[in-house]
Amino acid sequence: PEIDRMIAEFRRRRDAVVKGLNAVPGMKCRTPQGAFYAFPNVRGLGLRSSAEVADRLLNEAGVATLAGTCFGAAGEGYLRLSYANSLPNLDKAVSRIAEWSAHLAPLFTGR
Repeated sequence: PEIDRMIAEFRRRRDAVVKGLNAVPGMKCRTPQGAFYAFPNVRGLGLRSSAEVADRLLNEAGVATLAGTCFGAAGEGYLRLSYANSLPNLDKAVSRIAEWSAHLAPLFTGR
């Protein structure tokens, strides 16, 4: 049935986003069990706050996320990223995140 196809498609999207985010140095993402959102830990990026990460991703990489603090103080260090989009667009977003984060590394390693 149609619902089974939709579930399978969202599972593919979720798995691709989680795998891609976990490949980004400084990010750790557990596999979500519901909804359409990944909630990666971004503390390893070395920036001041999840709000700074969200702002910079939007302005410098063109990827819209929400700071975890939008959902309460315990969300500091996390982002919310929707995977309710096409797989090609999600792949592009994860690639942009990876490219953007690669530019952060020299700031912390002195290179």
